[in-house]
Amino acid sequence: MTQIIIGIIVLVTGTFLVIKTEWFLNNFGRISWFEAKLSSEGGSRLGYKLIGIILITLGIILTTGSGDDFMLWLLAPLLKYS
Repeated sequence: MTQIIIGIIVLVTGTFLVIKTEWFLNNFGRISWFEAKLSSEGGSRLGYKLIGIILITLGIILTTGSGDDFMLWLLAPLLKYS
């Protein structure tokens, strides 16, 4: 049950981060690494959105309890599972 609650919290946080990117940029400032690497494509705004999308994905994985299946799928080429 706690896994579902934590997953939903992570999912909502990621969604809020993607929707309110400008608010995060105004309150927390720019991220220098994203500005250096992605400056021509959006910089910190794109960075906040990427972090949010990663959080959304992790929230879905946590909520559904499919972490083991996801890791097997992700690492299958390295571990030679079929």
